[in-house]
Amino acid sequence: MSAKPVAKAAAGETAADYNPTLVDNWDDSEGYYRFGHGELLDGRYLVTSVLGKGVFSSVVKARDSKNGDEEVAIKILRSNEAMYKAGKKELDILKRLMDNDPLNKKHIIRLLRHFEHRGHLCLVFESLSMNLREVLKKFGKDIGLNINAVRIYAQQLFLALSLLKKSNVLHADIKPDNILVNDSKNILKLCDLGSASDTSENEITPYLVSRFYRAPEIILGMPYDPALDMWSIGCTLYELFTGKILFSGRSNNQMLKHMMDLKGPFPKKMIRKGEFNQNHFDEDCNFLSVEVEKVTQKDVIRTIQISKPTKDLKARLMPYTSQMAPADVVQVNHFINLLDRCLNLNPEQRITPQEALHHPFIKPPK
Repeated sequence: MSAKPVAKAAAGETAADYNPTLVDNWDDSEGYYRFGHGELLDGRYLVTSVLGKGVFSSVVKARDSKNGDEEVAIKILRSNEAMYKAGKKELDILKRLMDNDPLNKKHIIRLLRHFEHRGHLCLVFESLSMNLREVLKKFGKDIGLNINAVRIYAQQLFLALSLLKKSNVLHADIKPDNILVNDSKNILKLCDLGSASDTSENEITPYLVSRFYRAPEIILGMPYDPALDMWSIGCTLYELFTGKILFSGRSNNQMLKHMMDLKGPFPKKMIRKGEFNQNHFDEDCNFLSVEVEKVTQKDVIRTIQISKPTKDLKARLMPYTSQMAPADVVQVNHFINLLDRCLNLNPEQRITPQEALHHPFIKPPK
């Protein structure tokens, strides 16, 4: 990047002040925007730090000089047609969600405004402290969070899910990394709707949602609905309580194996509905387990008949209660029941957001 644009960016000048022959130098080779130190965006946002970079965008922290130097987070979409289109879709979905939550009570990240900057769509969000992955690393590494913190977070996530369902929106990438908390760590917001879509879109793809949080209907290639987000929340809540990933398969095939180890075999009717079932099951619905041969380190396929689960949620979670007060042990038992219902292999039988909000773990009986 030439010295001239950086110097002018620091001075906060507009695109019109630049030499048009240098326009490409604003972006790197992949279309991410290059920031000048202390750059002013849209005449008001002073960039203070770069928070991270994802597939679609980079995110910066900035101070809003037109609003009392309030701290904001700005998502700058990559400069290409596909990313711009994806950003506009995310913008439309965020507006829909905010229209359906005018009082800001449903725990979805708030979009403050948007603007365009040198060919990049920029989305301005409220600024929050850290994500739940970072909270776990800092306060619950390998041991998880206490059951009351998990309950509070679970209730807020189910409120977010209830808004998504009401708005006919699938988030399709719920995981600890995409859930932000405030400085006090008592309020969370579901963020990053870059993969979100209308429930009517339903494009069959085996790679929707990050793998460890991917529902079985996605892997099998079935039509899907808001139940896919409930599965992801179940995986996330398990992780919050234990500090460990529930299903850590290295592939979709291994993910299905881990799911059946815990929940037993898939209904044959469900298997046959999936467009990708032949990748994982034979004609009799026996599982085709793709495993690494120890000597050659090559993949081999082993046919397995799975008739019942070999692992148990209760056996996994009850050891965490050894030092707990009796009331908390009761809560953990309710939590196990809730997780079991979030993680029903059959999406049609999975618990709904409204049912979850009235579950004894979230709303104890009087």
